Amino acid sequence: MNREILITQLQHQAEWDVVIIGGGATGLGCAVDAASRGYKTLLLEQYDFAKGTSSKATKLVHGGVRYLAQGNIKLVTEALRERGRLLRNAPHVCHTQTFIIPCYSWWSKIYYGIGLKLYDLMAAALSLGSTKIVNAAYVLQHLPAVKKDGLKGGIVYTDGQFDDARLAINLAQTACEQGAVVINYCRVAGFIFAGHKITGVVAEDVLSNKQYHIKAKTVINATGVFADVLMKAANDNSASIAPSQGVHIVIDKKHFEGTDALMIPKTTDGRVLFAVPWHNKVIVGTTDIAVNKTAIEPTATNEEINFIISNFNNYAAVPITKEDVLSVFTGLRPLIKKEGAQSTAALNRHHAVFVSPSALITVTGGKWTTYRKMAEDAVDKAAEQLQRNTKSVTATLKIHGYTTAKNITHTSVYGSDAVEIEKLWKENESLKEKIHTAYPFTKAEVIFAVRNEMAQTVEDVLSRRMRLLFLDAVAAMQSALTTAMLMAQEMNKDEQWVQQQVIDFTQLAKKYLLS
Repeated sequence: MNREILITQLQHQAEWDVVIIGGGATGLGCAVDAASRGYKTLLLEQYDFAKGTSSKATKLVHGGVRYLAQGNIKLVTEALRERGRLLRNAPHVCHTQTFIIPCYSWWSKIYYGIGLKLYDLMAAALSLGSTKIVNAAYVLQHLPAVKKDGLKGGIVYTDGQFDDARLAINLAQTACEQGAVVINYCRVAGFIFAGHKITGVVAEDVLSNKQYHIKAKTVINATGVFADVLMKAANDNSASIAPSQGVHIVIDKKHFEGTDALMIPKTTDGRVLFAVPWHNKVIVGTTDIAVNKTAIEPTATNEEINFIISNFNNYAAVPITKEDVLSVFTGLRPLIKKEGAQSTAALNRHHAVFVSPSALITVTGGKWTTYRKMAEDAVDKAAEQLQRNTKSVTATLKIHGYTTAKNITHTSVYGSDAVEIEKLWKENESLKEKIHTAYPFTKAEVIFAVRNEMAQTVEDVLSRRMRLLFLDAVAAMQSALTTAMLMAQEMNKDEQWVQQQVIDFTQLAKKYLLS
């Protein structure tokens, strides 16, 4: 992907079949779906791809055990089906993960065992493995960090795990391969109307301030928690979104050794909590708190941090403290409003597609696991407007980077592109040097991100191309100058750009630290 080449097509394409606003999971999924149907497709993202919620998930590809307990059979069935497709179509960035529920009563062992056996049955042919009811010795062997006192055994089940931002980049690449144009740092400043109907958008390149008037036969609003803002601009005052904040903390694996994940089945607020190994660290989360304001970089509250730590410590043999937290990241879920709901935790994770009187198609709700189905449903609506009888082909479409190779290194997440990193190492031995001594990320990956993945800023690289900001905010700040200098050389930027990038990234990274 080359941004300079792609953005020139805004001037050369007279009219687009589908213009998609929003470069998160759903928007990128829409771009893949629309382009693979043969539509002239354009995606515009105000920030970087997956800058918002789509890079801040719990990193699980799952049906949702909690939703099963709520009796939401339809959602779980759909999510389990999509989980299987995602693991099949993007095995380089998605993989199976074993979870264990420690049980401290015989009743809980029976209750959760039966529930997860049902979870297996619902997955049917796409099941990832049979649930097992195990003894205390098994639990302690695989989760040595959990409390021993009163442990009666546990439940072992299998779900999926992934790298959310890496998958988002791969979806952008897949969309381009299917013929779409996807552009980051290009915001939609307004709609173009013919009478009461939307016939295009006014876009502004954030990096050059150049403005474009773009004609479109259909427009899809896939902006997540910001969807209502776009609907209002389209003269639709319907309020569909109830934003919910989810916080995660990241700790060193020494606090939670092993390769299995912990699932806490009932927190103090009646939800579930996970402790999941990820990129050689452990993610613990998440919360579910209603918020009134939407922000691209929301901030965790002390109450949320204390909630996560205290609920984790209820199961941990050795408690953790705030000093053990390496990074904190916070995302906002675009949940669908429901009258009478007492909390956001009570709102289901179904998605919805709305068509405004102005013909704007809005898709929102859902979750990462069901991004493909959300996109299919949204593009089906676009197909109706286009009066073109097409069917989605994405259920079996392989995602960019697809490989079944089992060579596990830190570059495995690049999939088939890992060989391109290795080529850079061979061409220039210095590019094999690490950008931080404590982490495996190399200088070659910075160069690759600029050349092939449309990285425009230090944040793009250290947050979403490499996940260092999410793993260790201090280490990320320490890597900012090296990263900026490499990017400047590749992008022909001057010293002032380097210094400003370091300042901007440092200010952002501080938000990922506990004060």
